Amino acid sequence: MNTNRLPKLIHIEYSSCGHVQGIAVDTAHKYIYVSFTTVLVKADMTGNIIGSVTGLTGHLGCIDFNDEDGKVYGSLEYKRDSIGKGIAARLGTKLVDEDAFYIAIFDVDKIDRIGMDGEKDNIMKASYLPDVVSDFSYEAHDGTKHRYGCSGIDGTTIGKVFGMEKGTPSKLFTAYGIYGDNSRSDNDCQIILQYDWRKLSEAASPLSQEKLHHNGADAEKKYFLYTGNTTWGVQNLEYDSFTGDFFAAVYKGKKEKYPNYPMFVIDGSCAPEEKELPGSKGEKGLMLKLKETKKYDEKSGIYGSDFPYGSTGICSLGDGYFLFSHDSRVSDDTYATDVKLYRITDKEELFEIENC
Repeated sequence: MNTNRLPKLIHIEYSSCGHVQGIAVDTAHKYIYVSFTTVLVKADMTGNIIGSVTGLTGHLGCIDFNDEDGKVYGSLEYKRDSIGKGIAARLGTKLVDEDAFYIAIFDVDKIDRIGMDGEKDNIMKASYLPDVVSDFSYEAHDGTKHRYGCSGIDGTTIGKVFGMEKGTPSKLFTAYGIYGDNSRSDNDCQIILQYDWRKLSEAASPLSQEKLHHNGADAEKKYFLYTGNTTWGVQNLEYDSFTGDFFAAVYKGKKEKYPNYPMFVIDGSCAPEEKELPGSKGEKGLMLKLKETKKYDEKSGIYGSDFPYGSTGICSLGDGYFLFSHDSRVSDDTYATDVKLYRITDKEELFEIENC
């Protein structure tokens, strides 16, 4: 995309929804997509809303546009914890009967008016993720719940496999939400699952939210990234073809022994290595490597960035430029985002703080 022709700021707002969870851009057709927790909004690059998908009673999180099939993929979760209860209370709907996690796939070419229904207008399909359900539902012999502190999924992106060359076949990656619990030590890694998005698409079915289906696909790989505990895990995950790295934006953790950065960069050039997982009592897993940025905590050995944006939306434009969401609340039920243009630099914070 020619960034000289791209607006430096795109303002989008929507009512009767939740706060901004993620952004995605179709650079070829110049559309931007915004997840407002229970609504997907389609707009042009000046912020004029083309249409929206409503009727969702689950939590729609981070989203990504797939250039290969022209669809938007995003994390979608239905659960009975505090987040699920909050959504049900705000929407005035019944709480779901089970905890279920999906990759939602939106046929965005069909979005042409405001208030379209995700079920009735045949816009959305979803692929069930049994691996996530298993870790979320897990309970140890000592009563500890949620393996690795799994609270579901959020950060989602499509990119190359870790350690592979740029341009190799793409996969879909989704990151766990992680409960921010300072009393346990098995929740100090981020968890990222790898899927073949083609198989997810083949398995996806229309979703009846009154009777959730279990049509889906198993993860190909499970990766671990040692960052220290965060609050709700990776909020936004974004592959950047310019650097070949993955950017993970989080809500800062609260364990004092960690640096608690708001952003981490995963070195996409490094293949994962099987190592013992921190705090796991001997369990091994495929460990990813953090990029050696200028922010480094010697005590924990953790690299990161203090760049403050990204938790409500990151979009790499593939040429060193990024869009970041600056979310806000306009009124009691209206939320907004100012999507601003940034470029990557060699500065300590990775991005220019002043938007371009």
